[in-house]
Amino acid sequence: MTTLATAEVAESKAVHGFWTRSSKAGIAYVVLGLVAAWLGTRVDDGADAVFKIFWTGSDIEVKLPAAATVFVLAALCVLAGATLISPAGRNLFGWGTGVALVGFTLAFVCFSIAKPGVFLPVTATMQGALFLALPLILGALCGVLCERSGVINVAIEGQFLVGAFTGALIGTLTASAWAGLIAGALAGCLIGLFLAVLAIRYLVDQVVLGVVLNLLALGLTGFLYERIMQQAAEKYNAPPKLGEWTIPLLSKIPVIGPALFDQNIFTYFAIALVVIVYVALFHTPFGLRTRAVGEHPAAADSVGVRVNWVRFRNVLMGGLIAGVGGAFFTIGSAIAFNKNMTVGKGFIALAVLIVGRWNPIGALLGALLFGFTDQLQIFLSSMPGGSPIPSQFLSMLPYIVTIFAVAGLVGKVRAPAADGVPYVKS
Repeated sequence: MTTLATAEVAESKAVHGFWTRSSKAGIAYVVLGLVAAWLGTRVDDGADAVFKIFWTGSDIEVKLPAAATVFVLAALCVLAGATLISPAGRNLFGWGTGVALVGFTLAFVCFSIAKPGVFLPVTATMQGALFLALPLILGALCGVLCERSGVINVAIEGQFLVGAFTGALIGTLTASAWAGLIAGALAGCLIGLFLAVLAIRYLVDQVVLGVVLNLLALGLTGFLYERIMQQAAEKYNAPPKLGEWTIPLLSKIPVIGPALFDQNIFTYFAIALVVIVYVALFHTPFGLRTRAVGEHPAAADSVGVRVNWVRFRNVLMGGLIAGVGGAFFTIGSAIAFNKNMTVGKGFIALAVLIVGRWNPIGALLGALLFGFTDQLQIFLSSMPGGSPIPSQFLSMLPYIVTIFAVAGLVGKVRAPAADGVPYVKS
């Protein structure tokens, strides 16, 4: 019996030795590469893929033979997939996934713009991608502060909604975008206060609580919108906009200057906050206590760290940041508030948090990935002559990429050990 059991285990290992996470992903990327190659066969003969790059006051036009470029990128995607299928693929999972996704995305872009008179404005696309990524960056930073200290914050969507509503209302009443911004931040902090009190003090299940707070924010803002804003939009729902700040010299840097240094205050705030939170988490006593509370609260308590106070403080700080992210939807864009206008961006911020491995820098990159694909689908949907890809598929593109990133790009990730676990001092 022992020999038979040993043989069965060996056979199981042999069967599953090939069918690993890496090989499954490799097969999927080979299929994507073949799809990209098929797209290359659909490109008109002699068509070019044109890219325009802003450079010192003018545009530089880069033309690439569309069909040949698509085939090269498709081959790159297939090669990355084949590498992952090979025995060495397990050690190259992240790189292989990144190369495959970038290759397929660029092949898709080249196929889509291979039309006479159509071009991709690279600098404008980068600028739009950063603009769309801003609330996700702020929402993910909120999640980093909360979850690094052991509190799951599913209520980011609700914090976005109340921040957007309050920012629009107070900004309109005071005719001040700054007042609206501060009010939006405080509204997000209020939702954070509910989360902190109920989850930390009364030990309510954090995931369920987050869902309830989201529904509360959705219902409350929708009700007040109908009762107040919809009745007198000019009086209560005409938010001012924070203007753009152009940074001298830096805004003149070719390609990235206009995208990074000719933006509104939200852009500079988000980028600065990424740096501040990263340094605070990994290079200060504040971060050491936060990470200790999130990983092993009992050990942190034994050396004098007030576990629940650290969690309470971090949730409130995260609420302020998420509230600013919500105010961006109205004050940052000069768009009137509407019911459920955040359309699930708070949940995407949670996905960005996972893609970024609970790290501020990783969260920034994950948000930019979503922002780029979102901006790309907007461009393809509105380009002259229409896109050869159905609009329904284009609308799904950012979410499909996010799912791929969460499922495969990050490999195996581990949340803080005490994430979502209430702490009761013994």
